[in-house]
Amino acid sequence: MMKFGWCALFLIFIITIFTVVAPAESARSLKYRRNISPNYLLISSSTSTEKYAVIFDAGSTGSRVHVFRFDRDLNLLQIGNDFEFYLATSPGLSSYADDPDAAAQSLKPLLDQAEAVVPQELRPQTPVRVGATAGLRQLSGDTSVRILQAVRELLKSQSNLYYKAEWVSILDGFQEGSYMWVAINYLLGNLGQEYSSTVGVVDLGGGSVQMAYAISEEAAQNAPKSTLEEDDEYVQEKDIKGTKYYLYAHSYLNYGLNAIRAGILNLTGGHGNPCVINGYQGTYEYSGEVYKVSPPPSGTSIRKCLAVTRKALNLDANCPYNNCTFNGVWSGGGGDGQKNLYVASFFYDTAAWADIVDQSTTSVKIRPMVYLAAAKSACATNVNDIKAKYPHLEDRNMPFLCMDLVYLYTLLVDGFDIDPLEEVTAVQKIEYKGSEIGAAWPLGCAVDVLSPSKSHLLD
Repeated sequence: MMKFGWCALFLIFIITIFTVVAPAESARSLKYRRNISPNYLLISSSTSTEKYAVIFDAGSTGSRVHVFRFDRDLNLLQIGNDFEFYLATSPGLSSYADDPDAAAQSLKPLLDQAEAVVPQELRPQTPVRVGATAGLRQLSGDTSVRILQAVRELLKSQSNLYYKAEWVSILDGFQEGSYMWVAINYLLGNLGQEYSSTVGVVDLGGGSVQMAYAISEEAAQNAPKSTLEEDDEYVQEKDIKGTKYYLYAHSYLNYGLNAIRAGILNLTGGHGNPCVINGYQGTYEYSGEVYKVSPPPSGTSIRKCLAVTRKALNLDANCPYNNCTFNGVWSGGGGDGQKNLYVASFFYDTAAWADIVDQSTTSVKIRPMVYLAAAKSACATNVNDIKAKYPHLEDRNMPFLCMDLVYLYTLLVDGFDIDPLEEVTAVQKIEYKGSEIGAAWPLGCAVDVLSPSKSHLLD
């Protein structure tokens, strides 16, 4: 009986020790896991085979947050009934140039709801990435630096997601273009195949336009270095889903749709611009500058608008390479990775405004000539008739419909040397496993940061 009593006491002692010590060990383990490689955590987590990524797109027109959920093979999993959680707010961070703290706080509602989507136990190992694009690039002085620092403080003090200071940054041109390429080819199921089976991408944003496509290894070895200050190289190597790609990408700052409006208006000063709809009188503000918006006394002219737009593209800029696009930029040389081209963002939106695509479809084949034909119709329309003719056109875009359509045509044909009769795919969303997912760079960023291979574009 005495022996049994001592055994019982010993057993109780052992149970007590484990009961008290185990939570403290778990806490130390969690603290340690916050400080080791995020890629290791995301790939080999013992608590779950699922991986989440929270990506903020801080663009020139507003801020968006995307939350993605993947399995161990980087296949998208549903979040509720959708394959992504998405939330947006406006204006963008650049609108808070005088108040960095207010800029950061504009993201707080998005952050709170995005974090709530991620299971609590996975938050410490779920990366949060804030990628600012053209809007912040254009701010003067150290304004963008102060805004980004305020965002870092927000994430550090008010979020439980995995955060690193360098993950809050202005995306360079290569990152922005390459992430969009990854996103679209991921949704199409092309990643993991030969580069010739992938599609090229042109993404027209508000402040910049990006082109990206895969090229051959031989072409990559002969690729020139960029002579432009903002870019060190045109081609980088990426390993995705077990396949090595040599990716050409370039971002043309100030050639986004909102930026080029200012550029085209600036070329004619206050004397009237042939791209502005007849009868309109007003102003346009972009990047702190105000431009007069009105047609010349002779009226809107598509012929003159084409000439002004081609001048804005700087087609005659000195280019030291054999194959060039515009503004002195190497084209990448073309090839199989560019033969099938997807055009996104404002390429689709403007077509929808002009009623040249059925808005019930989110992806459509279109020829550059269609943009020009639509421009001829828009340029011949008076301000008093334009709303009735184009019911999907917002008031703020109304005076620029002629200009925008001319620019889309000129950018594709004169800028990127696309045949006017060649079909491209204008895309807003892409069907994926029975659902439609937005074609946007944050998905590509999420795939990149969660890839088992080195994520050299993020680090």
